[in-house]
Amino acid sequence: MSDFDALQAIIRRHAEARQADQQACETFLNALYRALRRASGPGLPLNNVSLDPVPDPAQGLRPVPVGAYHAAWFRLGLCEVLVRVRRDGGHFRGEYAGGCAFEVQDPDENALTVLARRMLRDIGRFYGGPEGGGTLN
Repeated sequence: MSDFDALQAIIRRHAEARQADQQACETFLNALYRALRRASGPGLPLNNVSLDPVPDPAQGLRPVPVGAYHAAWFRLGLCEVLVRVRRDGGHFRGEYAGGCAFEVQDPDENALTVLARRMLRDIGRFYGGPEGGGTLN
């Protein structure tokens, strides 16, 4: 068997694990989108939030291997932020805005809301806004 054939066999053998990993990361990114929409509090949805899944710009392989980052651009009104996330065992690790990192052990609604609010505060600091000043709408 040639090296090329061996590579193709490995890729085929791990296809199911890659698909499960991709689906879990995409589900996380969608849940984070919903958390960003409700980050302003009950009954106060942020209507100017959108999600655009994209291939991870730092990834040099397709299909991406298990454990690789999956990415999406989140449009938050007048700015956009690239969020990258990967599954690490039972939890998720990620980064956003080029230097902020997060780890979510249990991606339930509360944990994602806390992450969404932290992201909004961090991004506000990048643009020079006061921490916690005013409402998010």
